[in-house]
Parts: sequence; C-alpha cells; structure tokens
Amino acid sequence: MAQDRSSARRRARRWVLGTLALLGLGVCVAVMRTPAWPASALLGAVLVAPLLLPLRGLLRGDRRTHAWATLCIAPCFVYGITETIANDSVRAIAAAILIASLAHFVALVAYLRVTRPAGGGQVASTP
Repeated sequence: MAQDRSSARRRARRWVLGTLALLGLGVCVAVMRTPAWPASALLGAVLVAPLLLPLRGLLRGDRRTHAWATLCIAPCFVYGITETIANDSVRAIAAAILIASLAHFVALVAYLRVTRPAGGGQVASTP
C-alpha cells in the first residue's frame, strides 16, 4: 500500500514538472513567433516569470507550493484564451498554451490529492 502511494506520488510529481516544461516551451515558441522584438520579450517575461516563482518548491515536493502554484497559471491561461479567440496568426500555439495550462492545473490538483494526509483533512460534523 505504501509503495503504491509512493509510486502515485512520483507519477504525479513527474506530471507536474512535465506539464510545467510543456507550458514554458509553448510560451517560448509563441514569443519567438511574434515579430515585434521588445514587445515579445516583455510578453515572454510576463508569462514565464509567474511559472518560475514556485519552481523551487515544486522540485522539493512541497504541498503548500503546489497549492499556490495553481494561481501562477493565470497569465498563461488568460493569454491562451484571449489569443485563441482574437488572433488568427497565433491561434494554434495559443490553443496549445491554453491546453498546457489546463493540464498543468489538473496536474497540480492531482498532486495535492495524491499527497493528501491520511485523515483527509475533513472535519467531522456534529448533529
């Protein structure tokens, strides 16, 4: 049982780090496709910086970091949804960023569920 839990934890951690790398790669590709150099560099910094903030805690496997890292996906999600709807020239890569941001969010939540304490953190109700 403990080995199954440890295995699930490792898989969830790999999924979190893999989706983070995929999201970062998608943002880099989107930035490189934009012809306006200073504006695209600024856009890349705005999208990548929040993803790098929780990296240290994600690598250590800190549950609290996984919890607040879900908020750091918001800029990529907003960019993906906006550009998918509004900009024909970057629609494909924006859709890929949108899907990767959703996958990363799901991976973070899955890690939190897998590493939940044995008690489940639920409060017993009183009648």
